[in-house]
Amino acid sequence: MPKHDWRGDLRLGLESLIDAAVNRGAQRRDVCAAILEDLGHLRLAYDRDPDPADDVSEQFVEEPSNNWPAAD
Repeated sequence: MPKHDWRGDLRLGLESLIDAAVNRGAQRRDVCAAILEDLGHLRLAYDRDPDPADDVSEQFVEEPSNNWPAAD
């Protein structure tokens, strides 16, 4: 059985999100910058705690920002 191409699914999903934001009037570069910023936050959270579900205590896990550019 061929291995599932999650990268292709991710690329299609990101393209869809970017296109939707651009169609609402956002600048493509601003949307891409926001996505990269969110990915950076996720990477830092993962570096601190690779699997928060394994934690016994209820620690606060920093969520990515929701500051994607939107049409005015």
